[in-house]
Amino acid sequence: MAESRGATTGAGVHDGVHDGVHDGAGVPGSALAGRLVAVVVTHNRAEKLDLTLERLLAEPLVRLFAVIVVDNASTDATPDVVGRHGARSDRLVSHRSAVNLGGAGGFALGLRMAVERFAPDWVVVMDDDARPLPGAIAAFHAAAGEGWDAIAAAVYEPGGAICEMNRPSRNPFWSVGGFVNLVAHVVRGRGRDGFHIPRAAYGAVRPLAIDAASFVGLFLSRRALDLAGYPDARLFIYGDDVLYTLALSEKGGRICFHPGIRFEHDFTTISAKGQRFVPLWKSYYHHRNLLIVYRRSAGWLFWPALLVVLPKWLMKVRHHRGERRAYLRLLGRAVADGLGTRLDATLAEIEASARQV
Repeated sequence: MAESRGATTGAGVHDGVHDGVHDGAGVPGSALAGRLVAVVVTHNRAEKLDLTLERLLAEPLVRLFAVIVVDNASTDATPDVVGRHGARSDRLVSHRSAVNLGGAGGFALGLRMAVERFAPDWVVVMDDDARPLPGAIAAFHAAAGEGWDAIAAAVYEPGGAICEMNRPSRNPFWSVGGFVNLVAHVVRGRGRDGFHIPRAAYGAVRPLAIDAASFVGLFLSRRALDLAGYPDARLFIYGDDVLYTLALSEKGGRICFHPGIRFEHDFTTISAKGQRFVPLWKSYYHHRNLLIVYRRSAGWLFWPALLVVLPKWLMKVRHHRGERRAYLRLLGRAVADGLGTRLDATLAEIEASARQV
């Protein structure tokens, strides 16, 4: 494993940011939320990471103090991209892992690095293929003084559509009204809308209280980190963000969705209208961890809900032409491990299962 940084090291550099001073960018000190650090987790998406780092490092120091990149053992040009940006900016810190830690492991490591190296007031997390749209970081600073412990951005696809995989959630099982709303949506065949905030919220002006959000454009205060700690690295990918933010909510953390803070997410993992995983092995983690999320959210209602969920997952096999047996094999293991909360499967085992004929 390796860690590198630009010309300066240590958490004490550029301390003027913490005092809310001007840096010539025209940002008044009263509008600043304090020291903000970005954490980006990457694996083999050098071109997209290049765009993300360019966007982040274009932010003035007074708005974004440092950027941490956790490289999950990339085998493409990622080290070159990180090195090039690091040579131009001493705000960039990188950590190259010897093995792929997954998103969960990468974010857990990156958040620890942020706290230990920079003592930030806030940390914003994102994947390598996600980045703030122009004005997003400034909008965050303007909103951070409203008493929230965590703030989730409005995430869009590059074409401008709402990114469904990053639509924040309210747990419908935590209130009678939420549960009634969920049932109404399920009856209409739109069960997903019973969990997630309405699309109309993206056009609103004021923030909306939520219970859970993704790790794309999520701003976490130091209080949030003190309350919830760090993500569970064993989850590898998918669901780690929802479980983390649900835990934060349960411990009294106040989370909101803010429509004025806009991110874009140029993802390619799921195709066929959200039914087919590319590569296939990712379907194991999606289904295993989603079962854990459902069980955490629903309590005893999880078991009747399972009777609805499992047939839907089985129906997805029709989208996996040429790999249907592998999909069913991965799904079977995901259900067994999810119900048993077994998190010890290695990536090598899951990849081998996906390849097995």
